[in-house]
Formats: sequence, structure tokens, C-alpha cells
Amino acid sequence: MRASTGSPVVIGHRGACGYTPEHTLASYALAARMGADYLEPDLVPTRDGVLVARHENRIDDTTDVAERPELADRRTTKVVDGVEVTGWFTEDLTLAELRTLRARERLPHVRPANTGHDGAFPVPTLEEILQLREELSTELGREVGVYPETKHPSYFAGLGLALEPPLVAALRAHGLDRPDAPVLVQSFELDNLARLREDLLLRTPTVFLLAPSGSPADSVRAGDGRRDFAWYAGRDGLAELVAAGVTAIGPELTMVLAAGPEGELGPDTGLVARAHDTGLAVHPYTFRAENLYLYADFRRGTDPLEHGDLQGQVLAFLELGVDGFFTDHPDVGAGAVASFRAGAPGGPGGDPGPP
Repeated sequence: MRASTGSPVVIGHRGACGYTPEHTLASYALAARMGADYLEPDLVPTRDGVLVARHENRIDDTTDVAERPELADRRTTKVVDGVEVTGWFTEDLTLAELRTLRARERLPHVRPANTGHDGAFPVPTLEEILQLREELSTELGREVGVYPETKHPSYFAGLGLALEPPLVAALRAHGLDRPDAPVLVQSFELDNLARLREDLLLRTPTVFLLAPSGSPADSVRAGDGRRDFAWYAGRDGLAELVAAGVTAIGPELTMVLAAGPEGELGPDTGLVARAHDTGLAVHPYTFRAENLYLYADFRRGTDPLEHGDLQGQVLAFLELGVDGFFTDHPDVGAGAVASFRAGAPGGPGGDPGPP
């Protein structure tokens, strides 16, 4: 029997960032009210070791830091997991300094409507997100989960700002460090998940993320070129993940259903079946409504920024058997799950659809 989260779960990717700037309390709250089962905060530390939600530690594109003259001297160049990056970084700001900033839309040319919220929201802490989760669970009459990702964990450990201890401490403070808690902790680094489980005795399920190319940062540091993401997607790699106590994998979409030469829906890669056979659930990322991000089969019209048939694309993956998925548009995702469960083509008890 494979690890399962029951009915396919909708993961609010950075909240409901298709509609409001990512990683804000407003985005998370909207995601839950739209039907998301889990809220996904990406976690990075401040200089004083407080975990906050930003997709990356470089915050030029998601805050107004570049407009703050008092922080101009913090702009610098760093190498993060082998990539040279210039800008402002959370680890160079105290929480008090970071809280003076305001969030802004990361993709203003793709989602111009979201820029209307620029300047409205601060950068939230993990503590605030966990408190919000409790409030939303009460408001909505159902358990709303959290699905935190540890960003660049080995990089931050090297700076003396390890992510693992404050994450586990926060989960325990909220009674969420237990196997049946509405929590999944995700990472692109297996060593990070092992430290959480073996050193800090984290008891929640964990998820190993898979990219379509490259290798985990911890694998690169160890000089183990064999263990790239493609290796972990094979049977031996999946078996190693199970042996390491991992509950699920989070692969990029095309690792599940390949994309053809024109961006059309390609063949099943077999990853879902391999993972299920090994005992792992599968939560692919990221489902977005804009034509720009959809397989060609589900685009509508010629404008890359117009919304296409995201529900149809989600259903294609649900029919393949995925156990959940990350989406910027949780309302569409929740609608797809409801349709699937009600017996849409290929869904439980439904007609299999045309050949």
C-alpha cells in the first residue's frame, strides 16, 4: 500500500499567488477560502534566525527593498548553491528591518492585476502562518494544513542559520509534530529531511522534491554525481527515498507527463506508477492558469497571459493517479478535484472518455 493523503489534495502554491502577491497572509487566507487543503510557505531565515516566508532569500523581486535608501548598503553578491546572485538577502536583515518592507508582485508582467496589492502586506513569519492556519481551520470548519519548504538548507547551515531547529520548534509549539498532523515538510535536499527526522526527531511526513534537471545541492557537495534528480526518479532512487523515511515526492509536471516538441501533452513517464509501487505519494508542481504555463492542449487563444483550461490539465494528472498537486489557482484546482471525485471522464466511477 502506497503512502496516501486520501482524496487528491490541493496545495496552495505560495498561497493563491495567481490572484494576490505570493507568500503573504492575504494570499494564504485566500487559498484556504478557495478550497486549498494545504498552504505552502517557502522558508528562509533573517539575520537573527527567524523563519519568514519568501520564495528565495534574495528579495529584490518580492519586496520594495530596492526603494529603501537606509538599506542600500546591504546590496551584495553571493554564491547560493553554486549560483552567483546579486541583490538584497533575508539573512542580511534582522526581522525588525525586514518588517519595514512591503511585499510586491513577483511577476508584474504576467499578473498585472496583482500589482494593485503592492505595498499592502508585510513579509510574514512562520509563527504568523501557523497561527493563521489555526484561525482558518476554525473559520472554515475543516483542518487546513501547512506544507513548508526549507529553501537552500545546506547553504544556510553553512552560515550558522540552520533552518531545521526553528522549524521543528515552531511545529511543536503548535502541536503539529506528529505523524497525523496536517503538515508535510518538503525539500530539494535529502540530507535536510534526514536531519529533521534523525537528529531532531521530526514526526511529520516529509516530501522530496524533484527537478527536471540537475542534482540536489547536498549531492553536489558530496561529490556524488550519480544521484541527480533523474536518478531519484528511477526505481533505485525511489527505493532509497522510502528507506530514508520519505512519504511523497514532488516532481515538476513534465517529469510526470512529458511535453512534446510543440509543448503538447506527451506520454506518461511512468513516474507515478513507479512511485506508487515503491510506496510514495506523488504531488507534482506547479499548475498555473496562464497559457504561458499550460501544455499546448489546454491553451485557449493566442495571448500567453490569458487563462486557458487549467482544470482540464489538472484532470489529466488526476486521471493518471497523482495524490495532490501544487497550484497558483486553488479555486480551479479545488474545482478539478470536485469534478474528478464526482465522476468526470476518467474519474472514480466515470466514463473513461474518448480513446
